[in-house]
Amino acid sequence: MSRIGRLPIAVPQGVTVTVDGRSITVVGPRGTLSRDLHPDMAVSQTDGTLHVERPTESKTHKELHGLTRTLVSNMVEGVTTGYRKGLEITGVGYRATLSGRKLMLNLGYSHPIEIDPPSGISFEVDNPTRLAVVGIDKELVGQYAAKVRSMRKPEPYKGKGVRYAGEVVRRKAGKAGKIGGKK
Repeated sequence: MSRIGRLPIAVPQGVTVTVDGRSITVVGPRGTLSRDLHPDMAVSQTDGTLHVERPTESKTHKELHGLTRTLVSNMVEGVTTGYRKGLEITGVGYRATLSGRKLMLNLGYSHPIEIDPPSGISFEVDNPTRLAVVGIDKELVGQYAAKVRSMRKPEPYKGKGVRYAGEVVRRKAGKAGKIGGKK
């Protein structure tokens, strides 16, 4: 069996899980998530735990087994604690501000960049150089964090740009300069 797929998913207090054929809906204190699962995977609920079963030992079903279990586990974790992806901005004059729900980024372009989040995603700006993407859907949080980062990726010479919190940017040496004069 799949090492990940065979693990049971604990359903905490205050979270209700509804399995209806292919679709699964998870309702918790932070919101509601639903998703359609692969038709071959079966999710069963017993005594506050969820189990994902696969029909055969084929390679495809083994792959889907671990994937399905992880997706359902991420849904349960999202509606209980939520997800947060931190970003750091490095560069002179580079900063982030909130205007209502919209994120305004000044990243050295001639105009500010405006990002309007979808429902379920919010931005938090701790200070002008630190921000976070917060939500209950792990995929959406990661997607919007990547979207913000793509507005100005960190460059390798000075390290200016938007990077994930804790991300290490490999720096290049740059020009060595002229040595010895013309020949």
